[in-house]
Amino acid sequence: MLKPLTVFAALTAGLILVNPAAAVPAQQAIDCPDADRLTVGMAPALAHVRYLADDALEGRAAGTNGARCAAQYIADQFEAIGLEGAGTDGSYFQAFPIRAGAVLGAESTLRTPQSTYTLTEDWIPFGYSASAAVTGTLLYGGDGINRPGDTDNVYPTLDLTGRIVVVEDGDLRSPTNRALQTDAHFKASVAAGRNAGGMVILLRDGRDLPDLSGETRAALGIPVAAVRGEAANRIRRAARRGDRAFLAASVQPRAVEARNVAALLPGSDPNLADEVLIIGAHYDHLGFGGEGSLDPDAFGVVHNGADDNASGTSGLIEIARRLSESDRRPARSVLFLAFTAEEKGLWGSSHYVRNPLLPIAQTVAMLNMDMIGRLEGRTLTVMGVGTAEEWTDVLRAANQSTAQPLSIATSPDGFGPSDHSSFYGEGLPVLHFFSNTHLDYHRPSDDWDKVDIEGLGQIVDLVSEVAFDVAGVSGSDERIALTPIGPDEALAHGQPSSSTAGGYGPYLGTIPDMVPVDSGLRLTGVREGSPAADAGIRGGDIVVEFGGREIGDIYAYTYALQDHEPGDAVEIVVLRDGERLTLTAVLGDRR
Repeated sequence: MLKPLTVFAALTAGLILVNPAAAVPAQQAIDCPDADRLTVGMAPALAHVRYLADDALEGRAAGTNGARCAAQYIADQFEAIGLEGAGTDGSYFQAFPIRAGAVLGAESTLRTPQSTYTLTEDWIPFGYSASAAVTGTLLYGGDGINRPGDTDNVYPTLDLTGRIVVVEDGDLRSPTNRALQTDAHFKASVAAGRNAGGMVILLRDGRDLPDLSGETRAALGIPVAAVRGEAANRIRRAARRGDRAFLAASVQPRAVEARNVAALLPGSDPNLADEVLIIGAHYDHLGFGGEGSLDPDAFGVVHNGADDNASGTSGLIEIARRLSESDRRPARSVLFLAFTAEEKGLWGSSHYVRNPLLPIAQTVAMLNMDMIGRLEGRTLTVMGVGTAEEWTDVLRAANQSTAQPLSIATSPDGFGPSDHSSFYGEGLPVLHFFSNTHLDYHRPSDDWDKVDIEGLGQIVDLVSEVAFDVAGVSGSDERIALTPIGPDEALAHGQPSSSTAGGYGPYLGTIPDMVPVDSGLRLTGVREGSPAADAGIRGGDIVVEFGGREIGDIYAYTYALQDHEPGDAVEIVVLRDGERLTLTAVLGDRR
């Protein structure tokens, strides 16, 4: 499950921007662990979790060999059940490119009249640096933080135009401050917006140069460099003198192939087989930690993600088995989707709704499972019951049909930090099944032996009954026809879920789509009754300007929003069906 931080931090966590022109390297044969050896003697549901959460899969980060092994295992399970491949050219895979870090290009140089600095020893470009060169006057800007109301707030008054701005890393006044304004990417983005020619960040003592291999943000419009140690001291003195400098950065994005896994159970009723129920779960996790991990000391340690979300993937496979082998063959077709890159920002499901394998118009609903492995007698949470008028009755009837009915808590909201959001943004009814977080969430300790396999089985029973109800049973006259409630109406049926409420600062009420477009930020949806809805902003709009500031991606959007206060009236320019519209929103207060 995508880490539910504050609203904007959650939306920006792990964002990947893909260069469409970037070549995806040819996939080579890889050596995956032997599933039979790892899972000998285990019941199928536990065996799936055991395999997917094995150290050998290295945390299943999207685009890695471990994720590829996981995808192949899921495909093999679907094939063994007898499901048809629903992916490209009849395969079980829907592949798409994602950015996986950056590498240094052929030419990077940092030079002042007194010194030429050694690449990878004294300095390095950030992974989000533009590949560009600039000659300009160095300008020292302190720590580059704007402090409105402070009598010593000099930085906003400096003319950055064409200058190579030199700023200190972090917050000089409060070294432990981790606010947005202290981030190097934020500082460089602001400098680019103020027409700086480039930026140099002077790292604090003891800090290593950044690792480009983990960078997933898009390139900014200016070259940006990190300098450390004695080299940083020399650059600082040169900037205070106003020396000239030459900065050239060469950074190339690296793209890899990511894979959704797709399998189809054709409907048994010729009158309903063209209609599709989607059941999904993501199979990726955090790899070796880093961004998204809740254990800051565990970078480089495998995060196996047994509950998040090997458990949901196990449930997906077992529901596929149950629906395929049951005498109650579903009347409608059922598409089983195992998504990748959910932890990167719902990338796999967002890719699917943009490039559906079966028409979205013929899809009746989506059922999602994310973290269903730690029930342990507790209450199961089901989100999205407000997205169709019939969901409450369907859920109640399904629960009563199981051998061990569950205690269920419901939320009406169809948006949240998992893959059902992508489908709800397309107007589909959704349900999201979730057994809640725990102390091992997003930590290396989320291992297979902690999964409550009995509770997982109870959830599989429940979701299977919901699926039979929605898909219908061949020969039965009782076939549900859901009445979808669109994203603009759903919250009228109740309060938003905790995963999307809360936070501080200016509030607009948009749901960003984290899949990049050529320019701007596409919106998945807009909350009913929010400032965005009142301004006439809609799901599907692409925000290209915010308060006079050009929006290139979600980072620029977040920074622009945070520059305003609740109560500000802001002009927002969106692209809608190719037409450029200017709308005015009065920002609310999330507190």
